[in-house]
Amino acid sequence: MPFNIVLIEPEIPNNTGNIGRLALASGSNLHLVKPFGFEIDDKRLKRAGLDYWPHISLYIYDSIEDFYKKHNNKNLVYLSSHGTKDHWSIEYEDDMFFVFGKESVGLPDSITKNNIDKLYRIPLYSPHVRSLNLANAVSITVYEGLKHI
Repeated sequence: MPFNIVLIEPEIPNNTGNIGRLALASGSNLHLVKPFGFEIDDKRLKRAGLDYWPHISLYIYDSIEDFYKKHNNKNLVYLSSHGTKDHWSIEYEDDMFFVFGKESVGLPDSITKNNIDKLYRIPLYSPHVRSLNLANAVSITVYEGLKHI
């Protein structure tokens, strides 16, 4: 342990704040890749993360390229509604990186097309739902991983 939660260009401060709280609760690290759709000192981010924010193991990167320079050799898996394998089939390991895209469009095509073998989805059982809320998707993935470690 710990897991690593990676948010590529997060847009909604409340989601990021909730995910920060989840990261702390689960013993995970939080990695945020710019640009953000908010300021890192946004009140909504802090409110969602409550008073836990100063205790979060937080890493910030200026770009996707900056993130990959530091972590390309790590065990990265990508979560997307475009994945063809369910998150239950991830071979969860210590220090694994769970990479999520921004709320409005998910992961960039350049990432999904180049990582098909590492692309997973959380199953949806209604044709009326396109995707889950980002904070919910992160929670499902991280706690499924904790079950396996």
